[in-house]
Amino acid sequence: MSEELDAVERTALLTAALRAAETAREDRLYSDPYAVLLAGEGGPELLREVREATFPKDVQRTVPSTPDYNAIRTRFFDDFLQTAAQDPQMHQIVLAPAGMDSRAYRLDWPSHIRYFEVDRPAVLAYKEERLGETRPRVDHRSIALDLTSPDWERELTAAGYDPEQPSTWLLEGLLYYIPGDDTHRVLDRVAALMTPGSRIAADIVNAAALTLPNMRELLDVFAGWGCPWLFGTDEPEALFDAHGFTVEATQPGEPAADYGRWPDPVPDRSDTGVRRVFFVHGRRS
Repeated sequence: MSEELDAVERTALLTAALRAAETAREDRLYSDPYAVLLAGEGGPELLREVREATFPKDVQRTVPSTPDYNAIRTRFFDDFLQTAAQDPQMHQIVLAPAGMDSRAYRLDWPSHIRYFEVDRPAVLAYKEERLGETRPRVDHRSIALDLTSPDWERELTAAGYDPEQPSTWLLEGLLYYIPGDDTHRVLDRVAALMTPGSRIAADIVNAAALTLPNMRELLDVFAGWGCPWLFGTDEPEALFDAHGFTVEATQPGEPAADYGRWPDPVPDRSDTGVRRVFFVHGRRS
């Protein structure tokens, strides 16, 4: 069924393959027993191409270590979601897009949590087929929709989401792939569904990461697949503030997002002309 996924949708298989590789490490930051199954045959091939771009033979690495980055990102957002779920007032978690994520299946969740996975129909159909009879550990709802469609809010609320109740949203692996205008629209629409005090997290690169020559090898891989990186910002706090959120932006390698695995220097926020990635996390104002 993976052949039915388009270019952007297939990146979910890459993420699953990265999580499978992390799970096989003795020093793993988490364990995802479903990642191999979800990666299928296509995920390892995508990972091979990324590894070749990231770790070229006989040449110094210039792009971020994708395996280490993905491991840290997954663990960081695992912790973010699990912490949010412990709040007795928090009853709703939304992953948008969900991709091949298996947190609903591999982590334990309090009984008061309702867990929504949002993604395009082809992605959720593939995921359902791969998981078969596997059951989630939480009250789980899958909603097949595209976040750029005109009426996805109605579909989400029809599945049981209540905009008047606190919620936690994770926009993981999304904002790289949509134009700036769509990013602003998505954040506006998500904010409109979140009551004040609700939580949000996302990952995003800076603008320089889209153009720096030493990023070219990795950028060319994604562009060659038909899913180029389209958006980045040097001011993630301001971006989210403009849509009603109060957030912090943490870089991999900083104390809150290192886990002993980030291999590169962490540039000061005042440095210009350097690649960055941010884990944005905060609340609806």
